[in-house]
Amino acid sequence: MEKYVKKILSSRVYDVAVETPLQRAANLSRRLNNEILLKREDMQPVFSFKIRGAYNKIAQLSADDRARGVIAASAGNHAQGVAFAARELGLKALIVMGRNTPSIKVDAVAALGARVILHGDSYDDAALHARKLTESGGYVFVPPFDDPDVIAGQGTVGLEIMNQHHGAPDAIFVPVGGGGLIAGIAAYVKYISPRTRIIGVEAEGSACLTAALAAGRRVRLPFETLDLFADGVSVAQVGKEPFRIARRCVDETITASTDEICAAVKDLFGDTRSIAEPSGALAVAGMKKYCVGISGQKLVAVVSGANVNFDRLRHISERAEIGEQREAILGVTIPERQGSFRRFCKVLGKRSVSEFNYRYAGEKEAHVYVGLQVTAEDDRHKAVADLNSAGYAVQDMTDNEAAKLHVRHMVGGRALVDKPELLYRFEFPERPGALAKFLSVLGSGWNITMFHYRNHGAAWGRVLVGFEAGDSDRRKLDQYLRRIGFRYWEETDNPAYQLFLR
Repeated sequence: MEKYVKKILSSRVYDVAVETPLQRAANLSRRLNNEILLKREDMQPVFSFKIRGAYNKIAQLSADDRARGVIAASAGNHAQGVAFAARELGLKALIVMGRNTPSIKVDAVAALGARVILHGDSYDDAALHARKLTESGGYVFVPPFDDPDVIAGQGTVGLEIMNQHHGAPDAIFVPVGGGGLIAGIAAYVKYISPRTRIIGVEAEGSACLTAALAAGRRVRLPFETLDLFADGVSVAQVGKEPFRIARRCVDETITASTDEICAAVKDLFGDTRSIAEPSGALAVAGMKKYCVGISGQKLVAVVSGANVNFDRLRHISERAEIGEQREAILGVTIPERQGSFRRFCKVLGKRSVSEFNYRYAGEKEAHVYVGLQVTAEDDRHKAVADLNSAGYAVQDMTDNEAAKLHVRHMVGGRALVDKPELLYRFEFPERPGALAKFLSVLGSGWNITMFHYRNHGAAWGRVLVGFEAGDSDRRKLDQYLRRIGFRYWEETDNPAYQLFLR
C-alpha cells in the first residue's frame, strides 16, 4: 500500500477539488449513542467526490493524449468530474451515460461543456459503447474506478479524514459501486491506522463487492437483479484493482435496502439541511445498522454526493418512514357493521394513523388499508399482536413491495364481475416514452383487467397489471411475458391484492 500512499500524497486534486469538512452529526450521534462524523463530499464543486479521481487522472496525461480529448462512461457523478476537469484543462470531452441517468446529472454534464451520448440501460452498457467510441474516435478513456490514478485521487478523502480527526476513528463507512473510493480510502487509512475498520456499504441489489469477497474472486451480478435505485453505485462488477486492495484492506461490508437508504437521506437532512442522493446516503444507512448494540465509538460516514432529481424526493419521502421502522403498513379485516370503525380505532390506542383506506367488500366484512406510526420494529409487532388479540385478522404488509408501490394507491379498484384474473408486477428502465414503449411491447394478446402505473422519479418505471386469465392459462401467459423481455413478478397470491383488489 506504500505505493498508493505516495500517489495520494502527490495527487493533483486540489487544483480543482476542495477539502470538505468533517462535520459532527448531532442528531445521529444522540440517537445512535456514538460519535458520528460526516465527510461532506456532497460539497465539492460538482457535488460529488468523483472530481478528485477524474481530475487526478486527466491532469497527468501527456500533451499528446490531452490533444486527443477524453471520453468516459458514467452513471452521472464521474461524468461531471471528467467534464469539469476537461473544461479546466481546456480539453474536449465526450460522456456516455445510460438512458435512465437522472436528468439533473445529464444536464449538469452538458452545462460543463461536454458532449453527452445516452446509450443503454446500465453502466455496463454505457461503458461498452464508450470503449467502442474510444477506438473509433481516438479519445483517451478515463475509467470511473479501475485505475491507479483515479483510486489515488479518491484516496485523498481518506487523507483528509485522518488529518481532520483528532486521533484515529474506530471505523469509516464508505459507499461502494465499482470500488474506487473505498480502495483509495482503505489504502491510505490502513497504512496510517491499521486498527481503524474500513466498512463498505452497498445497496442490496448491487452488492458486487460483497459477492466478490464471499467468492474470493470478482463476480458479475446479472442485470436482471441489479437495483438501480442508488444509481451512483449500481455496478455489476467491482473493479479489478479496487478488489485487489479491498481483499487486503476492507474489514467488512454491509448492505442496505431501498427503504433504509431513504431513511438515511432523511437523517442527513435532519443533521445538515442538505439532500443527499441515494448513493450519497448509503454509508449512513450501513452505519446505522452497524451501530446496533455498539456505543461510544467514533464513526465516520462518507456522504459521497448530492446529485438527486427533485421529483425523486417524492419516492424517497414515502419510503423513509418505513426504512426508519417508523411506519407499519397493515391490512385489517373488520366487521361490516355500525360502530366498527370506532372500536377499531380504540384498539389502535394513541398510535398515530398515517394512512387509512377503506372500501366496501360485502355485507359481513370490510377491509382497511392502514398506515401506523411506530417507534421501532418491536412496536410494529406489538401493534399487530394487539389487533390480533382484539379479534382482527391482520396482514402485515410493511415489507410488501406491491402493497407499498401500487396497492396503497388503488384501494377500492375491485372487480365488479366474477372474472378469472392473474396479477403481475413489472419493472422497466424509466425514460421519456418508456410507458408507451411498455404498452406497445405488451401488445394486445391478453385482455388487461387492471393497470396501475406511477412515476416515482426513480430509475425504474413500475407497473401493476391484471390479465383476464386463470390457472390453466398461467403457463401460456408466462411464456408470452418472457418473450417481451421486461422483469416481472407474479402477484396473484399477494395478500394485499386479495384483500383490496380482488
